Amino acid sequence: MKISYNWLKNYVKTEHSPERLSEILTDTGLEVEGLEKVEIIKGGLEGVVIGHVTKCVPHEGADRLNVTSVDIGEAEEVQIVCGAPNVAEGQKVVVATVGTTLFPNPDESFKIKKAKIRGVESFGMICAEDELGMGVSHDGIMVLPKDAKIGQKAADFFNLADDYRIEIGLTPNRSDALGHLGVARDIVAFNKVHKTEKSSLQLPDISAYKVVENGEKVKIEVRAPDDCIRYLGCVISNIKVKPSPDWLKNYLLTIGLSPINNVVDVTNFVMHELGTPLHAFDLSKVGEKIVVKHAEEGELFTTLDGVERKLSDQDLMITNGSKNLCIAGVFGGLNSGVSSETTSIFLESAYFNPVSVRKTAKRHGLNTDASFRFERGVDVKMIEFAMKRAATLIAKLSDGSISHEPIPFYPKRIKSKEVTFSYSRCNQLIGNKIDAEKVGEILNALDIQILQNNGDRVQLKIPTYRVDVTREADVIEEVLRIYGFNNIELPEKWNISLSDQNLRSEEMRLNTIADLLVSQGYFEMMNNSLTSSNFIVEHGGEVFSNDNSVKMLNPLSLDLDVMRQSLIFQGLTTVVHNKNRQNSDLGLFEFGKIYQKFNAEFIENKRLSIFLTGAKQVEQWNSNQGEVSFFTLKGIVTSILERLGLDALLSTKALKKSILEDGIQLYIQKDKIGEIGWTSNKMNKSLGLKQRVYIADLDWDMILSLGNRNKTQFKPLPKAFEVRRDYSLLLDKSVTFQQIEEIARKTDRKLLKEVKLFDVYEGDKLPENKKSYAVSFHFQDNEKTLKDVQIDKIMEDIRKQLESQLKAELRS
Repeated sequence: MKISYNWLKNYVKTEHSPERLSEILTDTGLEVEGLEKVEIIKGGLEGVVIGHVTKCVPHEGADRLNVTSVDIGEAEEVQIVCGAPNVAEGQKVVVATVGTTLFPNPDESFKIKKAKIRGVESFGMICAEDELGMGVSHDGIMVLPKDAKIGQKAADFFNLADDYRIEIGLTPNRSDALGHLGVARDIVAFNKVHKTEKSSLQLPDISAYKVVENGEKVKIEVRAPDDCIRYLGCVISNIKVKPSPDWLKNYLLTIGLSPINNVVDVTNFVMHELGTPLHAFDLSKVGEKIVVKHAEEGELFTTLDGVERKLSDQDLMITNGSKNLCIAGVFGGLNSGVSSETTSIFLESAYFNPVSVRKTAKRHGLNTDASFRFERGVDVKMIEFAMKRAATLIAKLSDGSISHEPIPFYPKRIKSKEVTFSYSRCNQLIGNKIDAEKVGEILNALDIQILQNNGDRVQLKIPTYRVDVTREADVIEEVLRIYGFNNIELPEKWNISLSDQNLRSEEMRLNTIADLLVSQGYFEMMNNSLTSSNFIVEHGGEVFSNDNSVKMLNPLSLDLDVMRQSLIFQGLTTVVHNKNRQNSDLGLFEFGKIYQKFNAEFIENKRLSIFLTGAKQVEQWNSNQGEVSFFTLKGIVTSILERLGLDALLSTKALKKSILEDGIQLYIQKDKIGEIGWTSNKMNKSLGLKQRVYIADLDWDMILSLGNRNKTQFKPLPKAFEVRRDYSLLLDKSVTFQQIEEIARKTDRKLLKEVKLFDVYEGDKLPENKKSYAVSFHFQDNEKTLKDVQIDKIMEDIRKQLESQLKAELRS
């Protein structure tokens, strides 16, 4: 949600700086995510001046070009070759001089240079409004009033005052703040309660609203009253569609909207002013009747973006009785909008059922400024005021007149909600004692009316623009945000009781492993449980299917339409996000739940995912910059299981049926607890990754169910030294180190303490399909020194078992 600082001050007279105002808004719950000083036109029209065309003759070498002489207030006039069809002698025009950089849009620029066009020199450019970034029209150059001052800077002529864009991270419940007026309400409430400055809410002036002629030209018929609760509009005749005045353009440009024409710009202006969407129809397309009804199933309709859409019988449509004109509350039709030929319009203002609008917008994949507001609920009492405000402005800016005001449709009035409120309960939930008088002052500042006062309990009437305030807890939140979160003192002592010992144990184990990972340089992340079904379609393979997805009934967007079936996809998205910001060496982990549906059964499973990619350590002069590997990640997983006392029970199998390219499955006895592997080249290419990402996906619920087998034991330090013996083994490539270790430990369980792999060789010096492992065996007796004869016997037994079971050969 973008707010203009200058625009905002029309509704609340404030001396607060943009920075201070941002702090106030954040403190009251409208978190300011960005504050930016903006030039209304990028570049500030530096080098652009007002000129007077003193001479205009056809170009001798081109039929569509003219050679002009332009007085720009300097000693000599400048010669400019112009291709605009409307250029003529005697005009006041906008001239970009040589060296000027123009920005038709913020991401596009070009520099004016001395040029020779068809053999004639040109020293500048006479500009159209789209070339200046002041609109979209390219029908011809801008022709200014005759009293425009020659040589004046264009920035001064157009009153391009600097502004500030305040970007608010609006939460879904705060639909009341979807316009400048709603934001101003919070500032006024804060000022009243905290006495920072005297201020009051200034509503826009609609006193000029006047119906010149009131004949029944347009009748309104609503056939779907459950989805169209309130509807009214008016006819504005004899209008001239033309560019908007500078003040209106500047406000829209500040919040990132491109001016179109005086009619459309006013509807956008009022929507961002009051938070109430409006729509203007070309009256010639409407005729004498507006019918609001549901579409026919399968009916086709072309919207403003030129896309033909298949309608549902649940879509609410604005029609003229025979033809569809607009998808109600979502998007206008291609053939009913305002154009340069429009002479009369029908201006619509309505309250549509939020659920109906949300479902229709989702069904067609549309997310417009209008649907965004209707979905969250607009102020039903503001509908008529918004229509009159827009009609007054359009009539004034288009030289038209309000010629008809139809009878409004509003059969079932929406009443203000009433809430029972307790002062003591308010203090209890806030955790701080606030005087009842202060609470009353806050409620009054928020337009919440006290109907009955029965001591501690009062009956409140909520204003209709606060559609989210429906219960006592909501009112208490309103009191707290205006009183100030920062004014609530934190207690010195916190008392927390955990009655479920099993839960406490699980939390302790989770925290233990989280601490372990953090100590190893990993960062914990937390992703949304909602994700996109496209992940499953693109990368699910044979493992995941959208048939097993838990789908959202009313998704906020196409990117959040299902519950996640795996932590891997969003984890990789986080990796990509970091890598795109030059953070390539990553160690990330997440504890989170996944959700699946099999037939009618829903399954929820908590998992631990770990992601590793890039260099092992920070680049330094005295260390090698090695890359992480599969074994780096396997080591951290092993340390996790060791911390839980499960490592001795661990076994592995080759990875099968996985979204990972290769790796191993992990088992504790017969229970699969997860897998370790890495991303495939196909997945890397799809995500834009240029390096392999190693991933561990662990079943945390299964690991917890195995219990904590890590018992603390104390024993004396060994009295004797350890003995090491090595074997260099020639093996088949299919043999794993785990097989060697298992055989050695079964051969001797008393003196053999550790088996390690310290070298691997594969090359042309070995037979085909063979590899060489160098393995060390470590022996120790805690009480006495071992003798060679004891070690030699065990080593010989190990050799025999390796030879018989793995066909291993000793290399010399």
